[in-house]
Amino acid sequence: MPYVEAAVRRQQLVAAARGALTRDGVAGTSLRAVAAEAGVPLGTMQYVFPSKELLLRAVIEDVVDEIADVLKGTAELEKGLEHAIRQGLSSFWSQLVADRRNLQIMQYELTTYALRTPGQEHLARWQYERYAGIVAEWCEQAADNAGETCAVSFAQLGRIVVAGIDGLIIQHVCDPDDARSGEDLDATISMLIALAGVRAVGTG
Repeated sequence: MPYVEAAVRRQQLVAAARGALTRDGVAGTSLRAVAAEAGVPLGTMQYVFPSKELLLRAVIEDVVDEIADVLKGTAELEKGLEHAIRQGLSSFWSQLVADRRNLQIMQYELTTYALRTPGQEHLARWQYERYAGIVAEWCEQAADNAGETCAVSFAQLGRIVVAGIDGLIIQHVCDPDDARSGEDLDATISMLIALAGVRAVGTG
């Protein structure tokens, strides 16, 4: 087998794991199954990821990084907080939710698996801390860039954004309806903007 750099091999295995998890679910995905998906010996798989838990964490990290890239790449942070919320969440939905139902199911299954596996509960907590932290970061950057303030802390805004979008995703996954989900997304964005109470620095 030709030599592959460790970082490249790791990413190949994570991509294979995402494919297997999306198709077979957490319970049906083993290190052996991922190795077969990636076309590598089981020993190579176990060298990079000695346990299923380490592999699942890497998958969660990869999904979180994908979300971060979408938000940072489309939120247009130079145009202020309101625009960033509206543009960022609309782009997130169109790129990672509307036509990627299996991705969302996999994410929820990973969260449930972590919560139900003794000693792995921290993975679920870390996952949602990262989601909220990413949103809080780009909201704060957008506000700072435009000289704006937010009526609530950015940490709280991030948590509530995640909570609101999470609920919409679950409903969409259970009963896909693009028109209804689009209307509900617009309403949720309006509520989040109202919560943020965006003002220019120095105004009342």
